[in-house]
Amino acid sequence: MQKYLLSLLGGMLLVSLLQAGSSTKSYLKYKTFIEQAESKATPPAKKVMRTIRHMVANRVIIRGACWDYLNVAFTKAGYPPNKRTIIHKGIKRGPYVKSRKIHAGDWLYYINHSYHNIEHSGLFIGWINYAKRQGLIMSYAGEGRAEPARYKIYDLSHVYHIMRAQ
Repeated sequence: MQKYLLSLLGGMLLVSLLQAGSSTKSYLKYKTFIEQAESKATPPAKKVMRTIRHMVANRVIIRGACWDYLNVAFTKAGYPPNKRTIIHKGIKRGPYVKSRKIHAGDWLYYINHSYHNIEHSGLFIGWINYAKRQGLIMSYAGEGRAEPARYKIYDLSHVYHIMRAQ
């Protein structure tokens, strides 16, 4: 019985480490890029980006959607709703944003072409490939999943809303 419990606990630890790995690996993979983007960002964006980075590192889980996660992060960084500015306001069908309007630390709403073309939001870190509109995003899956946020490259050809800390 004791051997079974130790085996079970070891398995749970392994699962926990594997889950921790996905968000940690995504950060480590882009660490230099993230830190460079932060260093060039405006002071409000830098504060939001650092807050998000610490939330990712600490595997913070917010029950709710991608929007809930970013709302908590912006507020925690000192930018509640009344300290945010809408830079571009559209809907899923557009109008879509010109790439040059998107800055590091922006909260973007976009069509997630990698997941059923649903609406998604994330924190923009920087352009991986400007010409192809591929950007690094801090993304939170939401949908009731108990998964930490991660950094991932998204197709940002259909961004329809930008919010910025002010």
